[in-house]
Amino acid sequence: MRVAIDGPGGAGKTSVARAVADALGVECLDTGAMYRAVAAAVLRRGVDPADGEAVAAVAREVVDGIEVAGNVARLEGLDVSEEIRGAAVTESVSTVAANPDVRAVMVARQQAWAADRPGCVMEGRDITTVVLPEADVRVYLYAEAAVRARRRSGESGASEAAVQAALRERDHRDSTRAHAPLQRVAGVREIDTTDRSVGEVVEEIMQMIEGLPGSDRP
Repeated sequence: MRVAIDGPGGAGKTSVARAVADALGVECLDTGAMYRAVAAAVLRRGVDPADGEAVAAVAREVVDGIEVAGNVARLEGLDVSEEIRGAAVTESVSTVAANPDVRAVMVARQQAWAADRPGCVMEGRDITTVVLPEADVRVYLYAEAAVRARRRSGESGASEAAVQAALRERDHRDSTRAHAPLQRVAGVREIDTTDRSVGEVVEEIMQMIEGLPGSDRP
C-alpha cells in the first residue's frame, strides 16, 4: 500500500501522513525535510542558494547522507532536526527546491526509498504528480489561508500576519516553478482540512484505502 499526500504548508500533511502510516504499519517520509536538509548543507558550505550549478553539486554530494525518520533529520551523520526548521533554511528552501537538478537527485532518492519498502506514506508538494503518481491512494490537502497561518504561527511563535504573508509567497513559488510545481490534478482526492481534525482526515483516507479492491484495512 502506497499513499501519496500533497498540499501547501499548514494544510496538515505531516500530521496526517504520520497518522496514516501508523494505522497502516508502514514508514512515512517527509520529503520537505529532505529539501530542507539540502538547503542546510548549501548554507553550511557558504553557497548562494541562487547559484544553480553549485547548489546542484551540493545536493549530489549529500543526498546519500540525508536521513529522515519521524521528527529526526540527519545530514552527513549530524542531527539537523532543529536547524532545518530555522529561519535561514526556511528562507532559502524554496529556491533550493525549485532547482531542477536538485529535484532530479531528490526524486530519484525518494523513489528508491519507496521501492525498497512493501508499503509507505510519502508527503510533500509533488508526490501525487511526480514522485509516486502510481500510488494506490493520492490525496491533496488544503485549508483556508488564515487557518494555515494560525497553525504555523502556533508552531513557530511568529505573528499570524507574518506567517500568512510567508505562506502566500511560498505557495506562489511552489505552484509557479517550472519543474514539478505544486498542483491539483485529476484523479487526486482533495480534502479541505480547514474545520477538520487530524483524526477526521485520517479516517477519510483510511476509508479510501478500505474501498480499494483487495484491500484489508488494518
